[in-house]
Amino acid sequence: HLRPREPAGDPLDLHEVDADDRHLFHGKFLVRQVVDRALRLGVASYAIALVAIPLVVIVHVAFADGFDAFWQHVTAPVAKAALWLTLWTAVLVGVLNTFLGTATAWVLVRYPLPGRALLSALVDLPLAVPTLVAGVMLAILYGPSSVAGERFEAWGFEVIFAPPGIVIALLFVTLPFVVRAVEPLLAEIDPAEEEAALVLGAGPWRTFRTVFLPAIMPAAISGGIRSLGRALGEFGSIVVVAGNIPFETLTAPVFLFGEIESGAPKAAAAVSTVLLVFALSLHGVARYLEEHTGARDAAR
Repeated sequence: HLRPREPAGDPLDLHEVDADDRHLFHGKFLVRQVVDRALRLGVASYAIALVAIPLVVIVHVAFADGFDAFWQHVTAPVAKAALWLTLWTAVLVGVLNTFLGTATAWVLVRYPLPGRALLSALVDLPLAVPTLVAGVMLAILYGPSSVAGERFEAWGFEVIFAPPGIVIALLFVTLPFVVRAVEPLLAEIDPAEEEAALVLGAGPWRTFRTVFLPAIMPAAISGGIRSLGRALGEFGSIVVVAGNIPFETLTAPVFLFGEIESGAPKAAAAVSTVLLVFALSLHGVARYLEEHTGARDAAR
């Protein structure tokens, strides 16, 4: 009869193995907990130090001398004119972006254009080009000594060192917002829905209004709001093309820069707080619109 071969060495104690495994698992669990807590604390500290603390400081400085002083800084003639110019140009850019950005996304998705990849890359170019460089480009293109600038001046229309130059610069830096929000939604619309509308007798406009518009409108409005918020704080391109003339072409961000340079941080903080309230309110509206209409999830 053959006997089963016994393993070499001492037989294993299963209880000792289980105990070792439990200690090892417990040690790994504790290490993971420590790493997770350290990671959460590090990320929270980074966000607080980078964003929350500066926001608190600027609001504190704005109201350091009380609300009356804050209101005097904000309603000073130059500050009020700068805020008004910034607000109406930003609103105009937001509205234009909502329509022109949607049209651009429509062309990129719906038409097989030659060089469409290049056009799509050009849409993202403002995100890569420094805004100061964008201002220089526009100043060279539309400046008084350029061919285009001379032609516009002959027609009695000034671009650079005037509000139209501000609007063009803001349109340049905010170009991608609506286009990139609407483009994926257009690409995901089922062609069968469009075919069904056409079969039922709907014309091109009614097909767009009933099939495409409900799907893309929340994203288009959200992108327009975000471009408006981005335009409120634009500095690099504006400081080149605006001319920075008080009561005429001086925007709020450039006004803030001048106040800091002239040693008036409280006035700068007061106007900054107003811009901050506008920007945060716009961000909240855009987030609400995205979350309650599904625009954010659809864009993903």
